[in-house]
Amino acid sequence: MKPIHDIFPLITQPARVVITMHQKPDGDAMGSALGLCGFLKKLGHEVAVISPTNWASWLNWMPGCDGVLNYEKHHDRSAELLNKADYLFCLDFNVFHRTKNLAPLLADATCVKVLIDHHEQPDTASFNYGISDITKSSTCEMVYDFIVASGHDKLIDAGIAKCLYSGVVTDTGSFRFSSTHASVHRMVARLMETEFDHSLVHSNLYDNFLENRLRFIGHVLSNRMEFIYEYNTALIAISKQDLLKYEIKTGDTEGLVNYPLSVKGIELVGFVIDRDEERKWSFRSKRHFDCNTFARKYFNGGGHYNASGGNSKDHLAQTVEHFRQAVIENEYLLVDKKKS
Repeated sequence: MKPIHDIFPLITQPARVVITMHQKPDGDAMGSALGLCGFLKKLGHEVAVISPTNWASWLNWMPGCDGVLNYEKHHDRSAELLNKADYLFCLDFNVFHRTKNLAPLLADATCVKVLIDHHEQPDTASFNYGISDITKSSTCEMVYDFIVASGHDKLIDAGIAKCLYSGVVTDTGSFRFSSTHASVHRMVARLMETEFDHSLVHSNLYDNFLENRLRFIGHVLSNRMEFIYEYNTALIAISKQDLLKYEIKTGDTEGLVNYPLSVKGIELVGFVIDRDEERKWSFRSKRHFDCNTFARKYFNGGGHYNASGGNSKDHLAQTVEHFRQAVIENEYLLVDKKKS
């Protein structure tokens, strides 16, 4: 994989570009894709954005989101665009299997492939150009860096700024996480010079749900959250019946994994949802517990040091028990013996 800056001279000439992201895209995935899309269109490129799956309805307000293709609904059109593409930009994922059923098409595409991502252990052999930087707060920050380094930061308008700002806000926990370096605040200051309404962006991201989600959260916190204090760990396990009862849609569980971290002494949170084809895990930690290694070792996953995900084909009760045993095995990392 050649350095990302080597592609700058190439993108000055209009071409056909496809941008994609991981399945079930979040604010950072969608924001970075649409922000880059807006930028490349200003350079004269013909750009299409393809999501491997559907996405949360609270992302629909983003400029350009109405033009994003859902591969699960538009197989033929997506394949046609990939077949004709000169460049493929892959954002917020570092290995093709994170794009679910779209993965074979990406792997077989003969166009130039570009990676922009901040997750650990990228599959660099699959990309012609790219950058992978785990110290970055978000892929949106990296897209911003890409635009600035290419010498075209004056092309950033309010629409692009809204998208990039959204990804930074969501991936930093509203600037809470340790990845929020000074560079993030400098970026935000530059974006706000476009005079977009940042208060409205926050409202679109966090005040854009239905009543059923609020009642679902109350049910989860009252009946599905368990604290395992002897291991400084919390567990939330959501059944398929819970999802059906409260009519939970894609994106409605976003952020729930972070709730137990507000409890004093909790260092690790395991959050599992019983999906149709598999059980989806999310992990969050404070400070010194490595969620990425934990997810890779026990749940076929990975991600960031303090935030990662995984999956399991086991039934819900089985995978929950597996989590409990994994926590016991990691007692030496979760419990400070000096304080016990």
